Amino acid sequence: MSDIQKQVQRAIDRLVEAGTEQGLQVSVYHRGEPVVEAVAGVADQATGRAVTPGTVFYNYSVGKSATSAVVHVLAERGDLSYGTRVAEVWPEFAAHGKDKVTVRQVLDHSAGVPGIPLDTTVEDLCDWDRMTAAAAAAEPWWEPGAKTGYHAYTFGYILGEVVRRVTGRPISQVLREDVAGPLGIADEIYFGMPESEHGRLATLVEPAVPEGEAAPDEWPEMPADLPMFRAGPIETFPNAAFGNRTDTLAADIPAGGKTSARAMARLYAALLGEVDGVRLISPERLREVTEVSISGTDEVFGNPAKWGLGYALGFSLDEELDVPTAFGMGGVGGAYAFGDTASGVAFAVTKNTVSPDFTTSTELARLITRALSTS
Repeated sequence: MSDIQKQVQRAIDRLVEAGTEQGLQVSVYHRGEPVVEAVAGVADQATGRAVTPGTVFYNYSVGKSATSAVVHVLAERGDLSYGTRVAEVWPEFAAHGKDKVTVRQVLDHSAGVPGIPLDTTVEDLCDWDRMTAAAAAAEPWWEPGAKTGYHAYTFGYILGEVVRRVTGRPISQVLREDVAGPLGIADEIYFGMPESEHGRLATLVEPAVPEGEAAPDEWPEMPADLPMFRAGPIETFPNAAFGNRTDTLAADIPAGGKTSARAMARLYAALLGEVDGVRLISPERLREVTEVSISGTDEVFGNPAKWGLGYALGFSLDEELDVPTAFGMGGVGGAYAFGDTASGVAFAVTKNTVSPDFTTSTELARLITRALSTS
């Protein structure tokens, strides 16, 4: 066992022993080779089922990584381009002046249609035709390409419908056949996961409330028309209960995904370079994907944002350690995955405690980044 594997294993064992995490996975590739595959804790507290490297977790927006990868593979084949207008392949999307929205603008969250109807229910999210019709009928919040704002749900439905119109197959099938299958991870990464496979999933849990502290309110009183609630009405905000529902687990909601850390790290490694003879995109396309496509203040959440094509760019691990060459996606609950074009590192953390921040993922990314930089 390598020293870095031992370091990571000790770190995640401590997180479980302290009660910070219930179950988690960490997977790391370095220049196409696996260097860490560590697991700790339980996938299901009720049964005591242990986390294994093949356990699948609902990681919410981490799954956008796979949605983007599908689009890039199709672009690599010439089935579409980043300049393709969405309305070229999906004429109904042209409504309300959206005829010039491009695939690039959906990928970098500048398309101007981050919102879904305020009365959207979780059941609606599971209805592909209803959600794509809502996206097609939406009025843009800004001139497409002029600003950026996180497209929490519409990102997946718009790109997924483009994929379906171009290939004639649902995006879940394209993921399985054209991306996951060649990488040998078809049984560890899904948009809609067949109900027959749900027994392999980790059960999501809310963080434990420290003894003596009152449980926090789910949401304080806030206006329903805030941009964040217009992008994702409060009933549709992901939490543990949302991620344990049979319907949401089985539905294609490609703004998120169900995946193991091993599958996600392998996907990023195959974007960066070759993995066991498979490379998803060319070096030239990787450069285009990871260049700044748009940056500015996010119109939905108000945070500074910098996007490549489908991936957030750069992050800071602490005051001394910035990784400007990273590209990746985090998800509600604190899971995270990224690739680093400079170091060749592909990293993923999956976990079943739905934490309010990314502390666990950041600590593990810091450990791995420092260890690999000195090895």
